[in-house]
Amino acid sequence: MGTRPRSERRWGRASPADLSVLPVLSFLFSQKAERTLNTFTQQLIEEFRANAGRVGGQFEGARLLLLTTTGARSGKPHTTVLGYYPDRGDRILVVGSAGGGPKHPDWYYNVLANPQVTVESGPFTYTAVAAVLRGAERDEIFARLAELEPGWAKYQASTTRIIPVVALTPSGDFGGPAGGSFADALLKIHDAFRHELALIRHEVVTATANGTSVNGSGTAAPLGAQLRINCLTLCHGLHTHHSKESAGLFPALLAQHPESAPAIERLQAEHDTIATLLDDLQALLTSPAPTTLLADLDHLTEALLQHLDYEEAQLIPLLNG
Repeated sequence: MGTRPRSERRWGRASPADLSVLPVLSFLFSQKAERTLNTFTQQLIEEFRANAGRVGGQFEGARLLLLTTTGARSGKPHTTVLGYYPDRGDRILVVGSAGGGPKHPDWYYNVLANPQVTVESGPFTYTAVAAVLRGAERDEIFARLAELEPGWAKYQASTTRIIPVVALTPSGDFGGPAGGSFADALLKIHDAFRHELALIRHEVVTATANGTSVNGSGTAAPLGAQLRINCLTLCHGLHTHHSKESAGLFPALLAQHPESAPAIERLQAEHDTIATLLDDLQALLTSPAPTTLLADLDHLTEALLQHLDYEEAQLIPLLNG
């Protein structure tokens, strides 16, 4: 039996739709059970913050964020754990399913009253503006999310309310946790890329199993719209990160540590190799039914993971020094 790619060995699996069932439990449960649920949620938030967005247990490996809103009635900050999806540009998407329950979640009413929110993604904390999507835009986006994660469609079928989709658009600078070093920030950014690679690979494999993407026979069905966006967002993020390193970090380290020249020369060459792989992957994503998506993604993943490991081994001691 072959071994799994390193990205899968490092991360577990969970669905954003699974997480969304938590709010409705407080509606169905007794007061004692609700207090237990609130305690669980608070522990999840604390674990998320303590581990740069990583959590264990049922939600290990999920694409999660912390959303802090202002209470519509209390005026106090309220933080909840949500699954999210990338969208075009910098904005991300969250779904107010409440597990298909009869009422919208509290955070939804909060953003209606005050759309200024704070988002914690693990490595980054930033302010954002929440916008409830309406009409055709909401329907199109909900359909593509349900194509990727069928749980959303099941929740919509179980309730008469229109399950809201909310877009979060950054309105301020991306900042890491207070007091963190540049080395710590680099490690967290790298781990975020490792996490996203694992999530996307899992989504591609799931699409393959469902017959919505490339399958083992070499034939393919149309690639899902949301999966395509997830891949393109990863490509854009990696390109931006490497461009900043090449233009800023590498020259600064060379000026302070001339002895690092061989390592930085190798890292820059790897940037160029990865850029080519990203270009190939993006070109593949323009195909309606790409037949080599999983193989190309695995090729990129292995090259990138080796690059991240080598960069950390070479640069973290310099940054800490």
